[in-house]
Amino acid sequence: MKIATWNVNGLRARHAQLLAWTAEETPDVLCLQEIKATPDQIPDPLTTLHEYWSYWHGGPKGYSGVSLHFRRERFPEKPAFTHPAFDNEFRIVDALVGNVRFASLYVPNGGKDFAAKIAFLRQLEQWTRERQAAGEQLVIAGDLNVALTDLDVHSSQVKAGAIGQRPEERALLDGAIAHGLVDALRRTYPLESQTFTWWPPWRNLRDKNVGWRIDFVLLAESLAQTMTSCVIRKDVPGSDHAPVVVELA
Repeated sequence: MKIATWNVNGLRARHAQLLAWTAEETPDVLCLQEIKATPDQIPDPLTTLHEYWSYWHGGPKGYSGVSLHFRRERFPEKPAFTHPAFDNEFRIVDALVGNVRFASLYVPNGGKDFAAKIAFLRQLEQWTRERQAAGEQLVIAGDLNVALTDLDVHSSQVKAGAIGQRPEERALLDGAIAHGLVDALRRTYPLESQTFTWWPPWRNLRDKNVGWRIDFVLLAESLAQTMTSCVIRKDVPGSDHAPVVVELA
């Protein structure tokens, strides 16, 4: 099974790239963030990712928004898409398939309202605890807007007190992961310091690989044990984020 996540930073602007990339990558489960489109603004809604069961969770005014997609060939029955109680600003959609709950997630950046980000992360930690207690296996994929350690930030970008690097953010995300989850990329590359997924969109910083790792695939431990690869598709064009792709045996 192949699971992919990508913050597209605007579906309408990224439509052609998304179709081309998914045709090449063919993920079984696809999570998108920052689609910035209401359902009636999805380009060519009858043909966009037509080979998938899709849920477009877009908000007003071209802000935020996530989506979740399951390849019909792999999942012949349409999943039931739901939202946790803490979903606000169109930031999470999930679906339970068998005993595995998949979620596409977009954590607030926190630059305009840091308290709201902290509140969201607290509720995320509680939700992962509840899902673990219910015996579910979780797959959370998306833009979590937190660099877990300084290893996840280019040395020139490490700044004490910077949003995305603050201790309270990191502690809450670590707490959510601690409820039976594994950071797929860190399991694959435990000490790698150049595995970034987002680059500031100026001064050719992407070409220089001066970035942050803020896009994640988090897996239940039992699923992580079947992981065969986790890669960042840095060369996929368009967004300031790169897709992250995980394969399970």
